[in-house]
Parts: sequence; structure tokens; C-alpha cells
Amino acid sequence: MTRTRFVHQALRYGSDTEFLADTAGFVTEGLDAGDAVLAVVSPHNITLLVETLGDRSRGVEFVDAHDWYDYPSRTLGRYHAYCDRQGTGRRVRVVGEPVWAGRDAFETREWMRYESLLNVAFAGTGHWILCPYDTRTLPSDIVRTAARTHPELTDAAADFTDPADFGAECDALRPARLPAGPDDLPFARGGSAAVRRGLAAYARRVGLPEQRTYDLVAAVHESVVNALRHGGGRGVVRLRSDPEYVICEIRDEGAHSSAPRPPFPGHLPPEPRAPGGHGMWLVRQLTDLVSADLDPSGSAVRLYFRRPVA
Repeated sequence: MTRTRFVHQALRYGSDTEFLADTAGFVTEGLDAGDAVLAVVSPHNITLLVETLGDRSRGVEFVDAHDWYDYPSRTLGRYHAYCDRQGTGRRVRVVGEPVWAGRDAFETREWMRYESLLNVAFAGTGHWILCPYDTRTLPSDIVRTAARTHPELTDAAADFTDPADFGAECDALRPARLPAGPDDLPFARGGSAAVRRGLAAYARRVGLPEQRTYDLVAAVHESVVNALRHGGGRGVVRLRSDPEYVICEIRDEGAHSSAPRPPFPGHLPPEPRAPGGHGMWLVRQLTDLVSADLDPSGSAVRLYFRRPVA
């Protein structure tokens, strides 16, 4: 099948046979067309595809989904980097199967948002992404949502929701803002160095590894700079940790103006030569999860850094 515009499809399958019926042909068609073909699926499904494709599997780049789908923003960055490496004249075909097992409600919602964002991130390209959903193991709400985050299903009509509307639904379920706490770090212009020192001390005290401490300090500092520049010139960083995450919430006291909120703030990579818009993208690449409540009367951006397994 010849398609020239970006295609994003969901494949709902209930057996290995159903998985192979759509993915093997999709891959073979891509190889015949000279496309770059990437399969990011479970080890079991890698084995199925390799056995079915035989020698043709050598033309496919396989990646274990558990190594690729760690956190939504970084996964989106990997896909962009992969497509950039193929050059502008070559179409990329992806069999991409996100990892849903072991996610809590917040993480699951952010992965659903990620699936919706793909429609914006790769709009204007000729790439083709096929996303398998295993109905034998996935909760029904995840399978149903696939019909809203993908413009096409392989077996039925989709119930596609505009990514801006879908993102707004996700935002409406974000956690409440944190109350004041003993580890709060107030900030104002001229005081960001003290915030960096306080962040590093807190991260080490709660056991975050040195590299992640560096990432945390860099990401929070970037958010503090944004708050100083756009959010009234002062605010506070609230710090928490739970068994899963170290959490940093950066709050400001409101913007000087009511400039319209940018669409998908920080979710999409900025143009390299763009004068602005790099900060939130950088923050999301350094952070495991982000919740952003951007309000002219006072914003709260919450950054999550997963703690190491004891």
C-alpha cells in the first residue's frame, strides 16, 4: 500500500498469529520500498518476527521495548533522533509497542498522552508507525484509548480525539499542588546558585545517584530560570520523595503578562535555530515525568526523578 503522508495506526491483536498477520507484511512492504524499518517490541515478538522474516530480518533494526520505552519524553526524543539519522529523503517505518505493564495511573496517562502526541510530532513527515496492543494482557481502558490516540485502527474505525483536547483531558487529572514543607527552597532573582546547592544536598540526602543528581539540578535550575523570566521573578521549589520518585515542584507567583500558553509546552523538539522554546524540551529530556500547570496567575511545574531500586 502506498501512503505519502504520516500514518499512525493501532493494531489490536489477540494471538501471535494476529500479531504476525499485520506486522510481518508491514515490515516486508517497507523493506521492499527501501524504507528504514525499526521494530521496538517485546523480546517474544522480536523472536516471532525474526523467525517469520528469515533472512529479511537482517534489514530490520530490532530493539527490546523495555530498553526504549522508559519515559515518554525521552522515548519521543529517541524516535526523533532515529528519524533524523535516516535523512530527510527516506521514510521510516516503525512497529512500536509501548510497555504498559507495571505503570501506575499517572504513568499510564502520560504514555497515553505520548501516543496522542506522536500525531503532532511527526505531522508533515511521510513516516508510518504501527502500534501493537495485545488484548490478551492489556487492561480494556488502555485498548479502548488506542482508538482515541490513533487516527487509524487496522480492524475498525477509530474514534480519534484531537491531541490538544486529549492533552487537556490528561492535564485535568494532574495531581494537586504540593503544600508547603520543611525542605522548600524559596528563590528570587540573584539567588539561583543557592537553589542549586540546596537541590544537590537534598538529592544526595535522599539517595539519588550522582548522575541523576546532576540531571535534577540542571532540570530544576532551568525551570527556576523560566519562572524568574516569565513568572513574576520569584517563587519556591517544593521537594518531596516517596518510594518511587524524588519530586520537585517549581512554583511562581504569576506572569507579567497574559501571553497565550504555547501548545504542547516542551513536548516537541524545538527547531535548532529557534531563539526560544528549548528550555522545557531540555527539562523533559532530563526528567522522568513532568506535570505542568501553566497559569498566568501562578504556574506549578512538577518534575519526577525515579529513585533507584534498593
